[in-house]
Amino acid sequence: MSRILIVEDDKTIAMGIEYALQQEGFETQVCHSAGSARESINSSDYDLIILDVSLPDGNGFELCKMIREKGNTPVIFLTVRDEEVNVVMGLDMGADDYITKPFRVRELVSRIKSVLRRYDGQAAGSVEINIGDVRINPKEARVYKNGRELLLTALEYRLLLILARHEGQLLTRAQLLEGIWDVAGDFVNDNTLSVYIKRLREKIEDDPARPAIIKTVRGLGYRAGDYNQTD
Repeated sequence: MSRILIVEDDKTIAMGIEYALQQEGFETQVCHSAGSARESINSSDYDLIILDVSLPDGNGFELCKMIREKGNTPVIFLTVRDEEVNVVMGLDMGADDYITKPFRVRELVSRIKSVLRRYDGQAAGSVEINIGDVRINPKEARVYKNGRELLLTALEYRLLLILARHEGQLLTRAQLLEGIWDVAGDFVNDNTLSVYIKRLREKIEDDPARPAIIKTVRGLGYRAGDYNQTD
C-alpha cells in the first residue's frame, strides 16, 4: 500500500483529496502547514508527496527542495499559479508533476497513479546504465560523471534516462516530448526541449559545444552515443 503525504492548507480540499485516495486504497497523512509538513517529512517515509505551492507559513518550493535533499520521493504540486515561470521553477526543483486549481479529484488520482507507475518502472529497470563516462543508477535516480554525482532536475534526469535506455537509436523530438510529457505537461514544447537538451549537455558533456554523449541528428532528432553521422 502506497503512503501519501498531502500538504494543503485548505481543509476542505485536503479532506476531499484524502477521501478519494483512501477510496483507492492509499494510506494518507495530511498536513495543513509547512511547519507540520517538515516534521512529517523528517520523521516518516512516503511513497509520494502532494504539495500546495502557497502555505500560510511557507511555500511548496521550499518543501520540495528539502524533500530532494533527503531523497527521491515523487512530488506533485498543487497550484493556482498557472503562469509558466512558476510551474517550470517547480519542475526544475525536482517536482514530478503539477495540477492547477481548481481540479477534478479523479484527475489528481490519475496523475498520482501515473507518477507511481513511472517510479515503479524505473525501479524494475534498476540495472545501472553507463554511457561514456556517465553512470546512471535508476534505482536511486542518481547520475554520476567520473564518480562525481551530478545534480539534475526531474526533467533533465528523465530526458537523459530516455536517451540512455535507447543508446544508439535515433529518437525524434516528438518521441522525446512524448516520453517526458507526463512530467512537464504543456510547459515542455519543441522550443523548451532544445533548452533542456542544452542544459543537460552543460552538465554531462566535457565540451558542451562538441557533445559526445547526446548527439544531434540534423533535421531528425537526437541519439545517445558517439556516432560519426551526427554532429
